[in-house]
Amino acid sequence: MLFASTVINYIDRQTLSLLAPYLKLEYHWTNSDYANIAIAFRVAYSIGQTAFGRLMDRIGTRRGLTLSVIWYSTISMLTSLATGFYSFATFRFLLGTGESANWPAASKAVSEWFPKRERALATALYDSGSSIGGAVAPFIVLWIYFRWGWRPAFMIPGTLGFLWLIVWRWLYYPPEEHPRISQPELETIVADKHESNAPQPNATRPRWRDLLRLPQTWATIVAKAFTDPVFFFITEWFPIYLVAKGIELKTGLIAVWIPFIAADVGSFFAGAASGYLIKRGWSLGAARKVPIIYGGIGMTLLIPTIFTTNLYVIAALFAVVTFTYAGFTTMANVLPSDLFGSESVASVSGLSGTGAGIGTIVAFKLIGYFSDARQATGTHAFDPIVILAGLLPLVGMILVLFLLRNTDATDQGLVRRL
Repeated sequence: MLFASTVINYIDRQTLSLLAPYLKLEYHWTNSDYANIAIAFRVAYSIGQTAFGRLMDRIGTRRGLTLSVIWYSTISMLTSLATGFYSFATFRFLLGTGESANWPAASKAVSEWFPKRERALATALYDSGSSIGGAVAPFIVLWIYFRWGWRPAFMIPGTLGFLWLIVWRWLYYPPEEHPRISQPELETIVADKHESNAPQPNATRPRWRDLLRLPQTWATIVAKAFTDPVFFFITEWFPIYLVAKGIELKTGLIAVWIPFIAADVGSFFAGAASGYLIKRGWSLGAARKVPIIYGGIGMTLLIPTIFTTNLYVIAALFAVVTFTYAGFTTMANVLPSDLFGSESVASVSGLSGTGAGIGTIVAFKLIGYFSDARQATGTHAFDPIVILAGLLPLVGMILVLFLLRNTDATDQGLVRRL
């Protein structure tokens, strides 16, 4: 169910980026105009990640995700009524508000249902929905666009969330309340929670300022803030980037979906590899750091794309980048449930999402400015952006390895031991 909600989340989100080359022509937008519309989404998304993370810890995953999907599905459909820059920006802001709850809610659900040895794979499963959603979106959105125009391309995908809600409300409950869970399954889940050094659900909920004093919290924030802006560059700017490289979107469709499939494979590979290492006796912290290391190194392969306009070389390099990114971000998504008790998981996940959102807002502003300023350079308009995007995750990897460690807070039971 979490996987499906993430797929739908990303289909709704990707609609604008896929239609951007055509909407830019129709409404005479510059790259900076498009950046500002995309930033409207990110501002709401960044604020919402923290706010809804806290809300999820209060009202629970079942109710919280229900409200989120109703909201963003409705807004996705209403975007078909947009008439220009300001209305698109408003609808994107509202969409970001609703969609921001998905990851904190999913992280909380994983912490409720899965023991620590299975959390990475479970996280990889729901997180891979972003890759699948990004991969299938071009075929759905562009197919609708070329037949009926851009307004139905927003309206029709927006209905998917309401279909998902029917199944979600029927199937999902916390383990302690689920009518179909067996007693042995419930005992396994509860036993794993009691093995943790983290506070139990009846403990006092830590305040944000308490969480922000912990290096472990900052490790989760950095892991997202230094990688997600790069992936969001790919998801929201890739069609415009391909056009700048002299590649037509119709003929370059392979380059749009292959990196997303690679990211999906990368999510499962990282989750399975981390779980395998734990079963082999590795510590939790060491098993989580392996994908972080190869993720930070692998994403530097963005940089060679500045030397080519070959569609297949670009697709291959971006595929390697998204494969290794997926390993890094899967660990970033699972860290809150590894490190914190259920009363704080969604809050920490929300803080990391907000960090990623702030980084993305800054990145998008720079992308819009530099790509407009460098239009005279033709196929090299995005070169400085791509170089920086290749180096940023490497710096993030170094910082995460420094911050992700056992501290006095671990001994005090404030954070789980890695």
